Formats: sequence, structure tokens, C-alpha cells
Amino acid sequence: MSRRFGGKYSPSGEDPAQAAQGAGPRGSFRGARRTRAGGRVNLLFFAPLPLAARAFGSGPIDLAFNLTALGALLLAAWLTRHGILAQEAYEARKIARRPAFPRKIAASLFTGLGLGLAGFAGDGGLVGPLIYAGLGAVLHSMAFGLDPLKDKGVEGIDTFQSDRVARIVDQAETYLGAMSAAIARVGDRQAEARLERFQASVRDMLRTVEDDPRDLTAARKYLSVYLMGARDASVKFAELHARAPNPAARDSYLSLLGDLEENFTAKTRALMIDNTTDLDIEISVLRDRLAREGVQLETKDLV
Repeated sequence: MSRRFGGKYSPSGEDPAQAAQGAGPRGSFRGARRTRAGGRVNLLFFAPLPLAARAFGSGPIDLAFNLTALGALLLAAWLTRHGILAQEAYEARKIARRPAFPRKIAASLFTGLGLGLAGFAGDGGLVGPLIYAGLGAVLHSMAFGLDPLKDKGVEGIDTFQSDRVARIVDQAETYLGAMSAAIARVGDRQAEARLERFQASVRDMLRTVEDDPRDLTAARKYLSVYLMGARDASVKFAELHARAPNPAARDSYLSLLGDLEENFTAKTRALMIDNTTDLDIEISVLRDRLAREGVQLETKDLV
């Protein structure tokens, strides 16, 4: 049977013993999934392009209508892509605010507008373009759905605290995105894989803070100061590599990511232990209160 090339010193950094046990690279691509902002969305950018050719083969009025229709449809495609990305970020988080601007709903309206203008430029009637506009808006909404219209995970949580968590998560994701962009310019597969493992440990901490916003105070330095420093180090490493590859700088950067991953993982474990301790204390207090009220519970009832 054929076997994929790999080993301890391969770009993926996978140890043969680890592979024999069925474990891939530690933390690699954990929780990752393919984005929906591709495929059908990419077709939306190409579908209206024939309008450009039709625009320059007719009079000035038809030229204006066709070019306006082309612009509306391209804007709809752009809004659709960013609306899907915003929805994926919303779905990936346990605490999230609804998008401030409903991009996919606006994209449906612009799709209807573009098709209506294109239809009007074609035959000059009114009924046909209105039908095109209505069907276009409805079919776009059916194909790509609507934007999230309500906040998620904020029930029973102080609004101020949940807003703080949301801001920290947004800031952390911005730092992580900047790191990915910087290392992508380097083109080093091992560095990219190492960065992905570190980012997985950061997102574990983010999910822990979202589960219990009280952990934000303890994790704030990690998600702001340390993560900002990691971003700056990534950008600096990319700049140095662009001028001249430096193996010593590369080794130092990979070592830094390893140290940061260990610290983030250890801190996340500490937060989870604290949460478990808090739960045990709450259960103990509740059990004592019920005992004073004359209610006897089995242990399994409060576990």
C-alpha cells in the first residue's frame, strides 16, 4: 500500500512514531473547516461580465443601464462573500453580536436591482424587469440565506461583560489574521504549520473565555499583550526573510511560537481547572443550603 511521504524532519514536522499511533501533527488544523465563501460565490463575479460586452455594443442609454447593472451585480457578489465570512465568524463563536450591516440581505437587493436594470436595457419594458428583479432577489436569498439577525450567547450574561469578551475576541482574531498573512509571504511550510498549532491554542483560550466571561481578567494579558507581541514578531520575521533568509532568525521565531503555545495551553488548562473548582464550590453551597431546608439529595443529583 502506498504511504504518504513524511517524517520527523519533513515540512509537516510529523514524527514517525506519532504517525504510527494514528496521531497527526499536534494541534494541526484542529477545528478547521473549509469556508463557504468560494465556489458559488466566485461564480457571482463572473456571471455578469457579459454585460460589459453588451454595454459597448449599444447606444448611450443602454450603455448606462448595462454598466450600472454590472456594477450592482459585482457589488452584490462582494457583499455576499463578506456576508458569508461574517456569518462563519458568528457561527464559530459562542458569544457573538449580529452583524451591524446585513450584507447578504443587501446583496439580494442589489442582485434584484442589477437583473432588473439589465432586463430593462434589453427590452425596455417594465413587467419583465420587475419579474427579473423579484426572482433574482428571492433566489439569491434562497441560495445564500439571510444574515444572523440576533445576538448569540448573551442570554443571562451581563451586557458590559459580553461586549468586553466580544471586543477581545475580535482583536485576537485580527492579530491571528495578521500573523497568518505575514507568514504566508515567507512561504515556509514548517513555519505555517507551527503557527497553525499556536493559533489553535489561542482559539482554545478564546473559547474558554467565551464559555465563562469571568476568565477574561486572567486571560486578558495573554490575548492582548502577548498576542500583539507574537504578531509583531511574525511581521518582523517576514520582513527579515524578505530581505535575506536568516536560519538563526527562523529558529528563534519557531522557538518563540513553541514557548507561546506551551504558555497559552497551560493558562487555558488553569482557567478550566478554576471553572471546575467554582462549580464544585457552588454545588457544595447548594447542597448545604438544601440540607438546612431539610432536603436530602443523592450525590448524583448535583453532579
